[in-house]
Amino acid sequence: MARPLRALTPLEPAPPGLVPGREVWLKREDGHELGAFKWRGALPALEGYRAAGAAAVVTASTGNHGAATAWAAARLGLRAVVHVPEGASGAKTALIEAQGAELRRSGADLDEAKELGQAYAAERGLPFFEDGAEPAQVDGYRAIGEEILAQLSSPPAAVVVPVGNGALIAGVGAGVDGRAEIVAVAAKDAPVMALSYHLGRVAECNRSATFADGLAVRVAIPLAVELVNRVTDRFLLVTERELAAATAAYFRAGIRAEGAAAAALAALARLDLDGPLVLVVTGRNIDDELLRRALDEPASFPN
Repeated sequence: MARPLRALTPLEPAPPGLVPGREVWLKREDGHELGAFKWRGALPALEGYRAAGAAAVVTASTGNHGAATAWAAARLGLRAVVHVPEGASGAKTALIEAQGAELRRSGADLDEAKELGQAYAAERGLPFFEDGAEPAQVDGYRAIGEEILAQLSSPPAAVVVPVGNGALIAGVGAGVDGRAEIVAVAAKDAPVMALSYHLGRVAECNRSATFADGLAVRVAIPLAVELVNRVTDRFLLVTERELAAATAAYFRAGIRAEGAAAAALAALARLDLDGPLVLVVTGRNIDDELLRRALDEPASFPN
């Protein structure tokens, strides 16, 4: 007899008043010690690098991926060098350094940091761990979809997933395996993955201006686009003000969610599906000042 799946993160009903009149469940990936889901992909990816003989790994990140890479490296006896954009979140960069990684501030946004990190790795003969381009990550995230199905008595109508580089929804969609609709949500001001989805191929885009740094992707990764297009049933875009309002709504309901984690909640008004919905809450690592602004000055975010 197959052993039952042990869920690594809880699936909880939404707090009373958060989504009145709808059955909504929250997959709480924010509950991990790092405050985000990225560890699920970083650990198997770094295990692969170590098995191939690597003693160190270089990556680029807006924060959560870098922290997960540093966390996994520390557990596997590897050295980690993490390139972050100049304006990276203070909460997230502190988390990266707390895990023992070497932090380098490089470039104006994630994609510039990635280019500089790749050059740094190539000069030193080190592997570069590109977030979203590593199949082991997608395999790690697949467990989230499998856990959701195991935690509910019957499949939900839909699973709503925030999309940055696309690896998360690719894995969740593979785990759900067609038993629920998969809804992708990205920031209107970082639309490259949505454009790529609608075109059916990698799109060109010069915009990545969202405060939700986990969604702030400007250059799409071909593998991620292919996998996202394979599993996604619909793709929605939300504004900065909608992301801020959802961040504030979560906080008032007792959940500290970063902007990317609030994307699924922000999209609910556009979903007319009947039946239970599952929102993936991807992380909690938001700077205090940004959270305060979302709570007290929502109109300061563009609509």
